[in-house]
Amino acid sequence: MERIPFGNTGLEVTRLGVGLAEIGDFDLSSDDLKTGEVLLNSALDAGINLLDTSACYGNSEEVIGRTVAHRRNEYILASKCGHVTGGYQGVEWTAETVEHSIDRSLKRLRTDHIDLMQLHSCGVDVMDKGEVVDALDRAKDSGKIRFVCYSGDNEEAMRAVDSGRFDTLQTSLNIVDQHGRTKGLLKNASDRGMGIIIKRPIANSVWRADRSKTSYSDEYFARAKKMAAQGPIENEPDDRITTSLRFVFSHPEPHTIIVGTGNPKHMNHNINIVNEGAELPKSVLSAFHQRFDALGTDWRQLT
Repeated sequence: MERIPFGNTGLEVTRLGVGLAEIGDFDLSSDDLKTGEVLLNSALDAGINLLDTSACYGNSEEVIGRTVAHRRNEYILASKCGHVTGGYQGVEWTAETVEHSIDRSLKRLRTDHIDLMQLHSCGVDVMDKGEVVDALDRAKDSGKIRFVCYSGDNEEAMRAVDSGRFDTLQTSLNIVDQHGRTKGLLKNASDRGMGIIIKRPIANSVWRADRSKTSYSDEYFARAKKMAAQGPIENEPDDRITTSLRFVFSHPEPHTIIVGTGNPKHMNHNINIVNEGAELPKSVLSAFHQRFDALGTDWRQLT
């Protein structure tokens, strides 16, 4: 799989990464662990080199540690911190909580360092206070993490980028969530040399879907219905997931996208789409931009 420079980090990242929130629900004592082993090893065998998890994604870090820690030199490991998890009795968004979270993640992931440690959607007030970012800087100095990173959206993401204190940004971009394009967030991050990870690139598969599968995707589904009501788009790919992924790759700023799945079959389908490497026809991309610009003035990024 193609790898490209990841901003100014000095790393090279594959265009597709794996988002691992869904495996957080896996039972560590059941066949779920075997499914996780197949999923993660298949991703690495296909050349994917970015695994994205979080301290608050249930058993996700444990599954990674138990199944692919022996292949640690093959992947960039991204996690997130800041929330109180795992029975810890501290307070969110304090230096102590961040430090505890990092140490817990290292143990669960069975590694001596985490490449990308991302503050997980903290507010502007937290960043302005500086305490948690200082904690990440200390973790970087000690070798526990390699890069200080931010994951989030809207005004909070813009403040993170403008602060100049973060090496990478993870944020939402998809057909029905283009705020990062229209507000200049992605361009700002790119101009600063940040590595850019796109989350939710297929918007929970709502484009041309018959229904919303979960309450988590209801807002995206409502937006998709409004955009689709303007009629078919000539030369749009037949496969709606292909359309969604190519939409993101048609923008110059993203380095990599993470698609969340606990299903090896779905992951292999995504790999095949990305390996084909095509962008959308310019007329199709323009149509998506025009529809969002007309309808989505008040559509904020969704986390």
